[in-house]
Amino acid sequence: MGLVLLTSAYYRIHSVAIITDTAKNFLVTLSPEQRAKAQLRFEDDDRFHWHYIPDRDFAQREKSPRKGLMFREMAPYQKHLAHALLAAGLSQRGYLKATTIMSLEDVLRQMEGDDGERRNPENYHFTIFGEPSETGTWGYRVEGHHISLHFTIVNGKLIAAPSFFGANPAEVRQGPRKGLRVLAREEDLGRDLLVAMTPEQKSVAIVDPKAYGDILTEASRQAALKGQPSGLPASKMTPQERQLLTELIDEYIGQFPDDVAAVRSEQVRKAGADLYFAWAGSEFRGGPHYYRVQSPTFLIEYDNTQNGANHIHSVWRDFQGDWGRDLLKEHYQSSPHGGK
Repeated sequence: MGLVLLTSAYYRIHSVAIITDTAKNFLVTLSPEQRAKAQLRFEDDDRFHWHYIPDRDFAQREKSPRKGLMFREMAPYQKHLAHALLAAGLSQRGYLKATTIMSLEDVLRQMEGDDGERRNPENYHFTIFGEPSETGTWGYRVEGHHISLHFTIVNGKLIAAPSFFGANPAEVRQGPRKGLRVLAREEDLGRDLLVAMTPEQKSVAIVDPKAYGDILTEASRQAALKGQPSGLPASKMTPQERQLLTELIDEYIGQFPDDVAAVRSEQVRKAGADLYFAWAGSEFRGGPHYYRVQSPTFLIEYDNTQNGANHIHSVWRDFQGDWGRDLLKEHYQSSPHGGK
């Protein structure tokens, strides 16, 4: 037990230390003009502003451009440090997914005959909120088409929510990368769980015969599902089905470093049998489909409905902890100055 606690403490300190040092190293290389784009106050309202659509669509929808410093605005050595910051907040698996998702922009550019402005693997923005510190309060965001990752550090603790990964195309069907499926396990593990169910279980788990057009929480600041049936509870699953559900959740947990993964695993442990799996749409691969895993504290949503069911969105939301709200509340309550 002592070794486990020591190891957990080591990873917590080690991860935040690496992230902090990497963020400082990135910032120090920036010109004043670049830094004005890349760094905002922690209290800035934009910290809660997120979306997973392309830059041009974002600007039209929000009536203002996406904030942050883009890869394409960086010198080569700055890009290396930006990638280091992205990698520091993810596991190896998560970093490989993120960079492969970015690379799909070039696939879309060729498929759509784009001029490289809307579909560009360097249209990803880095924003640091506050001053990086191992023991202070700050955060950062990496965002662009199909990537929206939010990291908050409070008193040496790291929260990474909301976290969004998408893939278009979900499966590359032509060209030199034919067969590539970035989020294959998210799709396959969800369907494996549904396939394992009895007809009676499916009648509860399948909450709608038609898949939703997008994740239901979309890019909301507060994750909430209103009037939605919960689906099949884990308490009504067989041991084999519970194992499949665990593997599915672990795929989302495993995208992040050990300290974040440990927090998410604890959420799952505390939920126990109070976990629900809901499905909508086609049961068969190639058809439009959606699923979610819901607990009292977190929500996983996934859909594959657009572009002929070849376009995935997936997200992990904390009902109370997105952007470190739980940690900040705890911090302010314990502050001798009431958080001022």
